[in-house]
Amino acid sequence: MLNNITSVAPARICLYGDHQDYLNLPIIAIAIDRYIKVEAIPNLAESFYINKIDIKKKDIIDYNLDYNYKGKAEFLRISLNVLKRYGCVPNRGYDISISSNIPINSGLSSSSALTVAWIQFLLKSFLPEEKIDHKTLAELAYQTEVVETGSSGGNMDQYTISHGGTIFLNTLNSNIHSYKYNFSDVDLVVGVSAAVKDTRGMLKKLKSNQILALETIKNFSPEFDLYNKESYDYNSCYDSLDQNLKPYFKAAIKNFDITKAADNELRKDNPDMKILGSLMTDHHNLLKDELKNTTDEIDKMIDICNSMGAYGSKIVGSGGGGSIVAIFDKNISESVVSKLKENGAKDAFIASQSNGPEIKANE
Repeated sequence: MLNNITSVAPARICLYGDHQDYLNLPIIAIAIDRYIKVEAIPNLAESFYINKIDIKKKDIIDYNLDYNYKGKAEFLRISLNVLKRYGCVPNRGYDISISSNIPINSGLSSSSALTVAWIQFLLKSFLPEEKIDHKTLAELAYQTEVVETGSSGGNMDQYTISHGGTIFLNTLNSNIHSYKYNFSDVDLVVGVSAAVKDTRGMLKKLKSNQILALETIKNFSPEFDLYNKESYDYNSCYDSLDQNLKPYFKAAIKNFDITKAADNELRKDNPDMKILGSLMTDHHNLLKDELKNTTDEIDKMIDICNSMGAYGSKIVGSGGGGSIVAIFDKNISESVVSKLKENGAKDAFIASQSNGPEIKANE
């Protein structure tokens, strides 16, 4: 019989391919060493008594109920529906404390980290004999956060967090390539914006417009295949669109090209950081200029990083706030962190690669 359980899951940073996963295009992302922790102690009730320490909120979840939260981010409850269909049925309660050093609502996937850690805890407690691989964990989290709620998001967050490391995710079939290179010879500096962003609203807007642009192209040119550049002429397709849809088409195509180029570089024995940095900056400029998803605060942090010698930098998250990431040589990264904080960043820190979720149980 299991007693205390501790489940931990990391944050993630999208390096290349923001706003591509919901188009079934590939992404490159890294799990980082900021974590959310779920600590569970058995109780005699038929409920989970939850203490969210960092935000000073408490909750009670009756696991015998079915929960319908279409369009709402009640992932702890919604996951119970998903897991019951998987065969994971709670039969006893826990007193649960949740703590984290992941900045909330900052584009680093704190919500997905919680969902992964929570589902990992439930599986360990109520399906202890079943060996759960990272892909199953990711898919259960994706079903919880996106499919069950009808969200506009893709599957990048759940798969990156569940797998760990630095990965290339083919979102068409959920296949993952795990890179040997882990950015350990440089530093990833993260700057956190103070702006409160509307993740679901931003994703819905950008997704609907990008899909509309691609569907319009398909009607104009039926042979159009996003994965096959020989199937279409970019300039002709671009010119066929209404002015308001052109930026979304351009961003979809050009960001796909950037992700493929970054993938080619990262698969080398010794990736060239100047190339990776340049691709990262190109990616950011498309997000800023075409998708218009940055803010003055984000732009200011990017400018600071670029002026201090970053190999490359970009916004992280859905946009309208969030964070930035920049690649630096190790001898200057601490100075960059200080500079960002001095200039109004809510937080700034150096991130390293995480190997992914962990679970511990005392029997």
